[in-house]
Amino acid sequence: MTLVRNHRLLLSGNKWLLLGGIVVLAACSPKVRTVSAPAKISTPEAKKEAERASEKPVSTRISTISMLLPFTLDDLNAGAQYTPATLSRANLSLDYYQGFKLALDSLTAKGYNYKLQVYDTKDVPATASNLATVPAIRTSDLVVGPVFPDDLQAFTNVLAGSGKVIPTVSPLSPAAPSTVKDQFLVTVATPLEYHAWSAAEYINEHYKPKKVFILKSGYSDDNKYITPFKKGIDSTSKRKTKIIAPTIVRGRLDELVPQLSTTEENVFVVPSTNQQFLMVTLHSLDSLAKRYPVTLFGHPSWTKFAYLKPDLLQRLKTHITTTDRVDYKSPQILVFIRNYRRAYRAEPTHYAMMGFDEGMYFGALLGENPDDLKKLDKKDFSGLLNKYRFIKKPGLGWINTHVNVLQYNNFELKKVE
Repeated sequence: MTLVRNHRLLLSGNKWLLLGGIVVLAACSPKVRTVSAPAKISTPEAKKEAERASEKPVSTRISTISMLLPFTLDDLNAGAQYTPATLSRANLSLDYYQGFKLALDSLTAKGYNYKLQVYDTKDVPATASNLATVPAIRTSDLVVGPVFPDDLQAFTNVLAGSGKVIPTVSPLSPAAPSTVKDQFLVTVATPLEYHAWSAAEYINEHYKPKKVFILKSGYSDDNKYITPFKKGIDSTSKRKTKIIAPTIVRGRLDELVPQLSTTEENVFVVPSTNQQFLMVTLHSLDSLAKRYPVTLFGHPSWTKFAYLKPDLLQRLKTHITTTDRVDYKSPQILVFIRNYRRAYRAEPTHYAMMGFDEGMYFGALLGENPDDLKKLDKKDFSGLLNKYRFIKKPGLGWINTHVNVLQYNNFELKKVE
């Protein structure tokens, strides 16, 4: 796969953004392998090399992938300037693109052929909807992006209205696919409802509690977690587990004390992401844990909150669900980091790893058999960062449901399931 390079401009630090005023930033020309008559094999080494070469797939089919990312290239024009927000989105886009392209380069070396077309959505829904009318995109085998839900919805609305049937990957956002409602959507980042359901299954399987306490902050955002969690508990326990869900004000937990057990684990679920609420409530829960056995389950976003101290979370036997976890001792991770550094003279980020995983998964499916894009629920995958376990839902497309359960141990999160 040969990249047609454009001029580059320094973005920030060692981040480089592919420069282009036109829609297509870069394209990969196909690599076509030709087969000739076998030469006479005279040595064991030559024979082994020929055997290895014969194992590589040989294909002249070209898979076209259109990638729609918010590079916001208009901010490179004279008189314009990146803001911290747009710069962050541009860096995210570049990191993801580079990881994805590195995956396609790896697959191309195996004999597959790709044409990668990259477009700038500018993080503007109107631009995303206009891109859905571009002939080169409408004839693609796969669309990756747009990244953000509003842009994605604008794009798929136009594409679906035209009658075009193209799998469209939501590459980074865990937003519920019901916000987009496209039957050909592929949601890779596991939505929150499956985190809540997985937590409920784990609680029922490992604790079988008579009661579960959900500590509500009073903000409506809590319900995005609470509603599927309740359904999960009711389903897995066959309604044998009672849910107690008070709204906690200023960390006051006194009214719960008469309902606590002194001999069995008291399971608490805190679905909030509000910093002030968490600081006060977890401190009160820590005091309660000195007298009663407490096990806590938190929101998956807690892994990003530096103000939540590991020693406190460990005392509360805190569990957090997540979809991605990097093992920097893994040989596969070390090889990826080395190859990424060699290719881009930069350190790979979380988004670069996501791009690599998705490039390897979808690229391999396209290379081997494009019809497999219609059977994602039968094609599980284990990548560097994540695992894919898709289900198909009518009107919502394919949804990754894989979730890990982590617990604090030795002041760091470690996988327990």
